[in-house]
Amino acid sequence: MRSLLRVGVPLLLGLAVLAWMATIAVAETTRSWFTRDVELRARLAASGAQEGLASHLAAGEQRKVLKILEGLAQDERIMAAEVCTAAFLTVARTQRIPASFGCEGLEARRHGAGARDLPGELDAELDGGPVHLSVHAIRADGELRGYLVLFQDMSVAARRETAAKHFTIAVFAVVAVLASILTALVRRDSWRTWTQEFRRVLALAPRSPGLPSNGPAAFSPVLQDVRQLVEDLAKERASASGGRWSPERLQQTLRDALHGESVVILGNREPYVHERGADGAVRVLHPASGLVTALEPVMRACSGTWIAHGSGSADRDTVDACDRVRVPPGEESYAIRRVWLSKEEERGYYYGFSNEGLWALCHIAHARPEFRASDWQQYVTVNERFAKAVCDEVKGPDPVILVQDYHFALVPRMIRERLPRATIITFWHIPWPNAERLGICPWRREVLDGLLGSSVVGFHTQQHCNNFVEAVDRYLETRIDRERQSVVQGGRECLVRNYPISIEWPNRWAAAAPPAAECRHAVLAELGLDADALLGVGVDRLDYTKGIEERLLAVERALERFPHLRGRFTFAQLAAPSRTLIPRYAALNDAVEALAARINRRFASGTYRPIVLLRAHHEPPAIFRYLRAADVCYVSSLHDGMNLVAKEFVAARDDERGVLVLSQFTGAARELTEALVVNPYDLEEASAALATALQMPAAEQAERMRAMRAMVSELNVYRWAGRMLADAGRLRQRGRLSDRLSLGLRVVGGGRS
Repeated sequence: MRSLLRVGVPLLLGLAVLAWMATIAVAETTRSWFTRDVELRARLAASGAQEGLASHLAAGEQRKVLKILEGLAQDERIMAAEVCTAAFLTVARTQRIPASFGCEGLEARRHGAGARDLPGELDAELDGGPVHLSVHAIRADGELRGYLVLFQDMSVAARRETAAKHFTIAVFAVVAVLASILTALVRRDSWRTWTQEFRRVLALAPRSPGLPSNGPAAFSPVLQDVRQLVEDLAKERASASGGRWSPERLQQTLRDALHGESVVILGNREPYVHERGADGAVRVLHPASGLVTALEPVMRACSGTWIAHGSGSADRDTVDACDRVRVPPGEESYAIRRVWLSKEEERGYYYGFSNEGLWALCHIAHARPEFRASDWQQYVTVNERFAKAVCDEVKGPDPVILVQDYHFALVPRMIRERLPRATIITFWHIPWPNAERLGICPWRREVLDGLLGSSVVGFHTQQHCNNFVEAVDRYLETRIDRERQSVVQGGRECLVRNYPISIEWPNRWAAAAPPAAECRHAVLAELGLDADALLGVGVDRLDYTKGIEERLLAVERALERFPHLRGRFTFAQLAAPSRTLIPRYAALNDAVEALAARINRRFASGTYRPIVLLRAHHEPPAIFRYLRAADVCYVSSLHDGMNLVAKEFVAARDDERGVLVLSQFTGAARELTEALVVNPYDLEEASAALATALQMPAAEQAERMRAMRAMVSELNVYRWAGRMLADAGRLRQRGRLSDRLSLGLRVVGGGRS
């Protein structure tokens, strides 16, 4: 009964409104149809009597006129008739016509209306009922002889209109009651049936000994996998409420989703570089890379193998016979497999197609993409080499492989051709351009087809996912499933998902750094600043997408607009040289240096310099010291996939001090909404944000920082990796179910044949 009320009452209310509207429409339609019918009958009757009435009026034969009128009144619809002269004097009339509607009444109506002629039709009341009055001119030889007035009974129309209303209401009432009952019954019965059937399927035991091998028992492995999948989903739901993502929870996800299998990560840049110094000693460095920052904690948690380009001067000296080395030093929790490239290959594959081509294409930062056929050939060759290295490292026919970034757009398809059952997750760490911009690339179809060899293609934001699907739809022959957000090509589905990347939490570099007050004291002393100085910090590779020039111009504009900042505010830019063989990067290096020198010349005073440009590679401990010391961190990227420096600044500030000024063109701006989000091209807005940050009260700083730290702690890199691995586990499970289902169908089909 409760279900009937819950479903039926809203349905009844809705149908009542529809019934009311339908009743009005039916009444109007019925009245309109009947009125048209009456008017047509009147015109036909008048037309038939026209000639006789005209001749008798001309001859003054009143009796014959009356006889014609009595004949017209024999029609069941015509109640009465009257003939008037042109001067509205009665010539003849039948009974039942009141004086107010006789010829004299019509004359009065004509004068009252100020009209020359009478209207053709008029609705009125006669003897308490509705009547339709029509007036028809009687003419002979073009001369007006008089008028024929017909009175037609409209009570039939009123009765039909009322009957139609009652019928409509009755029909809707019956339909409403039946629909409510039927909906409630179907809802209850279908839910019970589905639940019982699903429980029956899950409860099926393995095949009984008496069943034939080619019968339904062949599907029992499928049913067992369905039960296992349901259990896995239940565990995932349970773990989702089991606290913050951590290395331990990621390991548990790996065990649950992938049965503890290790993963293989393919990334161009290695997490640890072995460099030989001038003294011959080998040092281990951490490259300046957001990708490495994000993935290295994942590898330490999950073990496995990281395949990368061996670029360090001592890399060859530290690997074994299989080009592998265990890292991190002293922990050795996973392996790096190094792949060697010649100078020509590195120039064409890395500096050429990857960075002068794809990097410039994907970032809206005013650099013209350069595409050369020779670079493309090197890119194909190197992708083949890395794909082979991946296949050499994996174990089993269905490994889990994480392909990282734009350097390896062709690798997923190459791996798929060698390992059809592999689960390949490709993550694109930079923005994906819209379809029109992608069209600049001469090999756009090859790039898209290569990526569609993946099981899942991941991006930082939903907008990048949408751009990718749009590009596939424009340039390739595929089937797009927009509801599932997937692409089906050659019978194989590739999911397109957004996975916003993050950093580890708790952050080991932040935990190892000295207290914020100590860091601040040391950094200010290192820069030669007073204890009450205001310090801004930027941390980037020297890349034109990072908006470093715009950042320094915003500092200059802040000093112009807010004189009280001069002599107190210093901005330290930690800029690691990057891709210096590319002319655009070499020009940027010179431009940033010249800009910093110009601003310093303009505002320097004594030992005070507003800009401190530190162009060198900085290890994470040094970076975190600066982040913990800063009053403000400005991330001014002109276009960025995520930008992890913003999240590292938040992780560094366990003292809940400091303000983040963040470009709206970063993926991080979608999550760190408590930052001061600015348009880096708008120097007025950016400079005002810097000034606001430098004078923000401590209480407000703490409130904003607390909210951002809560966000980063929840949406950390372990969650990012865990979601991808969980999706990989579901894809593997689905693939195994499909394989077993196909096997069962072949067995059944073979038995029937």
